[in-house]
Amino acid sequence: MALVVGSSALSPTIGLAQSRPLEATSAQQETLYLNNDRTYSYNLVAAERGVIDGVVIPASATIVGKYVPAEGGLRYIAEAVTYDRYSYSISASSPILEDIKDSRDTSAGAIAEDAAIGAAGGTVIGEIFGSAGAGEIIGGAAAGAAVGNLTADRVVVIDPESSIVLYDN
Repeated sequence: MALVVGSSALSPTIGLAQSRPLEATSAQQETLYLNNDRTYSYNLVAAERGVIDGVVIPASATIVGKYVPAEGGLRYIAEAVTYDRYSYSISASSPILEDIKDSRDTSAGAIAEDAAIGAAGGTVIGEIFGSAGAGEIIGGAAAGAAVGNLTADRVVVIDPESSIVLYDN
């Protein structure tokens, strides 16, 4: 005698199964620069078929969630998955997505701009204390470039081509 408990097929493409990590990518087409002290609501797209929180998620399904502050960067918290006309609650998160110095603040152009500001400051200070020579100008430029690099914001960069792995909570 067999006892059938029931079937939990949720749809032809989404059903219940044993969880395993899910690889996803940003749904945004442009690179995101996210401050590490704010929450951002953005969707991900399942890069391949996976299972999160017992829900089978097909490739190209939309993962609804947000990036939240965490020690050392941000963490993606997945709250739901949608595919076709189906939507299911899930509970998953990524490892910490580490923050880095904002490359837009440390680019050659930004450093040159900071150096120019520093050189102008060195010239002004040199004029106040005597005459502005090459040493004051070069010193000001070096100081401006160094300060610009040290004060660059820390951000989490989300490249649309990079994978974010989600795990059950």
